[in-house]
Amino acid sequence: MATTNNDSGIASIRNVFCVGRNYGLHAAEMGNAVPERPMLFSKPTHALAALDGGEIALPGDRGEVHYETEVVIRIGRKYEKGASIDELADGVALGIDFTLRDVQSELKKKGYPWLAAKGFRRSAPITPFRPFPGAAKLAETDFALLKNGTEAQRGNVKDMIFDLQTIADFCAEHFGLDAGDVIFTGTPAGVGPIADGDKLQLQFGGETWGEGVIRLV
Repeated sequence: MATTNNDSGIASIRNVFCVGRNYGLHAAEMGNAVPERPMLFSKPTHALAALDGGEIALPGDRGEVHYETEVVIRIGRKYEKGASIDELADGVALGIDFTLRDVQSELKKKGYPWLAAKGFRRSAPITPFRPFPGAAKLAETDFALLKNGTEAQRGNVKDMIFDLQTIADFCAEHFGLDAGDVIFTGTPAGVGPIADGDKLQLQFGGETWGEGVIRLV
């Protein structure tokens, strides 16, 4: 795995924003309506973990844990109205939004917030950051998740319902956006459960950016 110009960057992350239902096929596979505006939630920084080849310990006693592979954008400067995403973002990584799916289903039935299903420890592992190449360049290449060597998910930011600029503007307007904030930009179709011992690899353009082995505890 190449490490040139990589930056793990976890210690400097301030806020973790996540976009839900940002790919049409994923919304369909989950039986959800396509949102009319970005649907955001957040994770605590305690959810962050490094996809550095080591083990990722996740809850094994709360029902199924599902993977959701995403492009992660790091903000490098304080948001100012009118700033382009190419001016705002200074890093890109790949990450997994791990979700306690059974817990989430119960919370949704009751109309409760998703925090218990989304914000648990190590539920947001990410690869080292690479320099942000620009939104147009990023859309030229697919990202993918391999589970035990077999492709489980594939996506491209060009297929997002809400593009990076729209997401950044929405975040800034409703929550604020500043240097050190990161945005998980949504997952494509193909989400599914993980099992103890699964090896997960996150790839961009066929190059492995990060990997880890699941331990359900």
